[in-house]
Amino acid sequence: MHAICRILALVSLLLLPLVAASCGTERAAEGGKVTVALDWYPNANHAGLYLAKERGYFRQAGLDVTLYTPANPDDVLQLVGTGKDTFGISYEADVLLARAQGIPVRAIAAIVQHPLNSLMALQSSGITRPKDLEGKKVGGTGLPGEEAMLATMLAADGSSLDRVQMVNVGYDLLPALLSGRVDAIAGGYWTHEAILAEQQGHPVTVLRVEDWGVPDYYELVLVTSEETIANRPELVQRFVDAVVHGYEDAVADHAAALDAIQANYAEMDRATEERGIERLAPLFVDASRGFGWQAAEKWSHFAGWMEERGLLTTPVDADAAFTNQFLERAGGR
Repeated sequence: MHAICRILALVSLLLLPLVAASCGTERAAEGGKVTVALDWYPNANHAGLYLAKERGYFRQAGLDVTLYTPANPDDVLQLVGTGKDTFGISYEADVLLARAQGIPVRAIAAIVQHPLNSLMALQSSGITRPKDLEGKKVGGTGLPGEEAMLATMLAADGSSLDRVQMVNVGYDLLPALLSGRVDAIAGGYWTHEAILAEQQGHPVTVLRVEDWGVPDYYELVLVTSEETIANRPELVQRFVDAVVHGYEDAVADHAAALDAIQANYAEMDRATEERGIERLAPLFVDASRGFGWQAAEKWSHFAGWMEERGLLTTPVDADAAFTNQFLERAGGR
């Protein structure tokens, strides 16, 4: 801290907010510019990030934070790994795949503690379990992970993938389901597509992947590069502190969190995100360790499943794919 900050801090307790802002500005000038690449357009998953920005938690930490969605969200880990972005939002599976390819990224917090991915069918179809899909069409985006999850779910229910017909519908999952083009969809989020279907008068049956043989995993994680962790740990710590504060506030005040998102993304569908954050908020926190905590066994079990299913062709050290070091120090933990 510069001498002027120390002097001002002693003048009066009444000046503390002004001093904090002044010192924060100095730190920002000393390299506090941060970019965060989002995994998708702003939505309830990002509630804590936008609330931390709106309430000044990043600024108080001396950080000038820009939140944005890349032209191709699939590039997040490349952008972070090469240092073009400081932080990013990605998926546990993608982090493991990236590390297998030599991309030096690591998860520093779990944003969503459990899978959002699911198998979804209209309630009117009578499909209530994976085995009910035998002889039926299942729509997917064509990603290998979806087929592997469906195969695992079917096997857990005494069936197999060769008894269903997979249909690549791209990202038009919900339209394909509602139009009757397919009987079910794999890859829909029960915090998003399920809500959209219900709003259109089509209640759905949701089969969560972790209930049918797929290991529990972290849907969304906050990532940075190995180089940033090694060379700028203080910046990472300040950022994580602010993010933790933001998500804790978002859990307590859903409306404020959505207000913060909407202030930055006017196109947000408020009605959908209000229902979404109600379902997401309990998933932002680990029951025993609070927001962001990551368990080694969840990383290793999911990595093992990916290897078994042929999604990981190169062994990956799951323990090296994440760290809790910044969460351990956040908020005086």
